[in-house]
Amino acid sequence: MTVLGIGGLFFRARDPDALGTWYRETLGIGAGCSADGAPAGGAGDEWYWMTRGGPVVFAQFAADSDYFAADKAFLLNLRVSDLARMCERLAALGVAIETRAEWDSPETGRFARIHDPEGNPVELWEPPADR
Repeated sequence: MTVLGIGGLFFRARDPDALGTWYRETLGIGAGCSADGAPAGGAGDEWYWMTRGGPVVFAQFAADSDYFAADKAFLLNLRVSDLARMCERLAALGVAIETRAEWDSPETGRFARIHDPEGNPVELWEPPADR
């Protein structure tokens, strides 16, 4: 018996419907979405986001870490295939994007940070080509 992967991410929102709409429309994730942009289809698509397999980091940070805001309990990290194109699209939508040279490396990939409408941090990660 083994864990196969993350089965879901659940978090509180002041306006769950509006936040769900933002994630679907802005990032293409959430109920009814799929990694290739096609409808998720199949049973349960009102709940499922059909993702593409790949690496998942499961890591705990010290309570006093400055990697993300101290008043936030989590940082959502989303694996993307073309970070530059994703950032162009998000900028066109008026989403503020933060990048830092020290976040990127050939070993781990490239990163950008945005925040959803409720202020939750969302990290966009383009892994190295060999991952």
